[in-house]
Amino acid sequence: MTNWSDSIPVYSSETGRIKQKNSGTKPAVPPSDGFVRLRREVKGRGGGTVIVISGIPLPQIKELAGLLKKKCGCGGTAKDGIIEIQGDHRDAISSELQGRGFKVKLAGG
Repeated sequence: MTNWSDSIPVYSSETGRIKQKNSGTKPAVPPSDGFVRLRREVKGRGGGTVIVISGIPLPQIKELAGLLKKKCGCGGTAKDGIIEIQGDHRDAISSELQGRGFKVKLAGG
């Protein structure tokens, strides 16, 4: 005969719904160390070069993305706390960001 007093219930309706952690919230952006990083990416983009800019405070991302796209004369996007600029325009982007008071580091290839 089995001793059922030591068993753990597999299902119970007594506790109600169990809420998942962070349900319905966006993932947090990692804290910045004060540097804006410019990273050149080619992989997974059909051979096209993209400059990925991270470390910019969130309220400024959309307006800064528009300004950089106009300055470089190319396309791009701002999403998930990063800015992507099409083409290899690291020098122009770096000088523009430094002129606006950001500390810039070149990362990647």
